[in-house]
Amino acid sequence: MRLRCAVLDDYQGVATEVADWSPVADDVEVVGFARHFADEDALAAALADFDIVVTLRERVPFPASLLTRLPRLKLLIASGMRNTVIDYAAAEAQGVTVCGTPSASTPPVELTWALLLGLARGLVTENEALRAGGPWQSTVGADLHGRRLGLLGLGKIGSRVAQVGLAFGMRVSAWSRHLTKERAEEFGVELAASKEELLASSDFVSVHLALGDRTRGLIGAAELALLKPTAYLVNTSRAAIVDQDALLTALHEGRFAGAGVDVFDVEPLPADHPMRSAPRLLATPHLGYVSRANYEAYYTGAVEDIQAFLAGSPVRRLG
Repeated sequence: MRLRCAVLDDYQGVATEVADWSPVADDVEVVGFARHFADEDALAAALADFDIVVTLRERVPFPASLLTRLPRLKLLIASGMRNTVIDYAAAEAQGVTVCGTPSASTPPVELTWALLLGLARGLVTENEALRAGGPWQSTVGADLHGRRLGLLGLGKIGSRVAQVGLAFGMRVSAWSRHLTKERAEEFGVELAASKEELLASSDFVSVHLALGDRTRGLIGAAELALLKPTAYLVNTSRAAIVDQDALLTALHEGRFAGAGVDVFDVEPLPADHPMRSAPRLLATPHLGYVSRANYEAYYTGAVEDIQAFLAGSPVRRLG
């Protein structure tokens, strides 16, 4: 009997198109789910008859309470090699093998710049006006050349964002708790004296930190108040790093020029979520990792994980 494999959050219906699943076709039936399961009961019911689950990034938590309700589950594959919403101890106790896949850091870098440029040049406003027969030019774009780009985090993604900023002729500074002057200088970046100094002095601020106890709520009302009235904030990292209520308040009150956001406290966003109608906000539905090359890497990696698991030698094990 063939094993059953569920692919979660396959919104575009491309999981079986961007990768070659034929190596496991004789042994595995693949079923994609285009809709997101909002609660654990619905998810447990949907996955009850599956032996393998492929989940995208950290969209779907797999706590012990869910894993114990999936007695058939033997292999859980998470895209990328880092996942903080899987209970690895519970998975091991249930006899579930957890594996990761290859992943690229370039797609979120590119989306960061799409948001930043879209904000700076009022692209959405101008495009909508052009298509609707509205005013011919209604905004005055913000310059990048000579302006300061402040990066919260200078890891794999942040350092690449820095390189693009330098290519635009921007002055780039960065801050994180353990960032050193030597590390910053490797990328031609100035080390900010503090988080507060970076926020107060930057014309554009972009968040590139991992979510953890020390970064959750790192940017709250007090920090947002430090931004220049002409500054822009971009977050393609994790929603919880920026206090969502504080961000909404600041946007409605016009305390700074605008924000570009790709991550949210609830995903997918409910139809009535205030982020959908917030002013001065350019928002995308968590597209940071959504690129063809990245999807090819995810799902090709998932096929490789399944092959290795079936052969009794799992690869890229997590936890």
